[in-house]
Amino acid sequence: MKSSPNEMRLQRFLAQAGVASRRHAEELILDGKVSVNGRVVTELGTKVDARKDRVEVEGRPVAQEPLRYILIHKPRGTVTTASDPEGRPTVMELVGDRGARLFPVGRLDFNTEGVLLLTNDGDLAHALMHPSGEIDKTYHLKVRGDVTNEQLSQLRRGVVLPPRPDADPDAPEREERSGPAEVTNLGSSGEGNNTWLEITIHEGRNRQIHRMCEAVGLMVAKLKRVVYAGLTVEGLRPGHWRHLTEEELTGVRALAKVKPPPRHREQAKLRGAAPRPAPRPGSDRPAQRSGKRPPQRRSSSSRGRRL
Repeated sequence: MKSSPNEMRLQRFLAQAGVASRRHAEELILDGKVSVNGRVVTELGTKVDARKDRVEVEGRPVAQEPLRYILIHKPRGTVTTASDPEGRPTVMELVGDRGARLFPVGRLDFNTEGVLLLTNDGDLAHALMHPSGEIDKTYHLKVRGDVTNEQLSQLRRGVVLPPRPDADPDAPEREERSGPAEVTNLGSSGEGNNTWLEITIHEGRNRQIHRMCEAVGLMVAKLKRVVYAGLTVEGLRPGHWRHLTEEELTGVRALAKVKPPPRHREQAKLRGAAPRPAPRPGSDRPAQRSGKRPPQRRSSSSRGRRL
């Protein structure tokens, strides 16, 4: 029997409804927390018709939400989770209630600032985070001391990564190696014996930039992601956010090779920059307060160009 054009896999339905990313939606299904028409479903191949079937997660009905795409300049001192058991501020608190259950696409470390995308479009988030997509991520980082040509060459070729800080010491060791990276020396920071680098990678391993630098004997003092999937935070102060423009969203979907969901193709009313309260005290970079910036290059990717 031919399936209905309105049918889709259950995990995709949950992702498009903004319940969770597709990967997390699969976990909810396998844990027996999802029911379809009153029956608990634990098979990932289950298909549902969004027009007719009643889907519930932990007893709460799931309704299709309008899709939201928000670009935020994540400040230092925030975590990229919906909540934090240690009570630290989260990026979700900066955005507030936007009429949809948003989640971050990937993560930035607590003390890393820069480009972060929030959305409830699970299909797009999955495609952007999947390693096969090789989505560009460009960082500006300040490292202690001078950087040699040999260290730059090692970073460009790829290095064996030191163990993650949270790795289980009793677990069997598995070698992790970074892929080739684009690395440019931006010169002295003017703040003592320090150097600014620009690094573009296509992976998203835990604390990857820190571990890459550690592997070649460099220590990261400051880290900012300046480009993600062609998006930049130019014009946005740390802690501020805005909706993606239609042009930006089209570009991100093209990079991720994802088509707009059918139910939203006619609904692309995207707003411009959204004002919000001033960021928390201390969220700005010290370099911005002092007027010092990394040396500018003519082709700097902070203007959204690839190296």
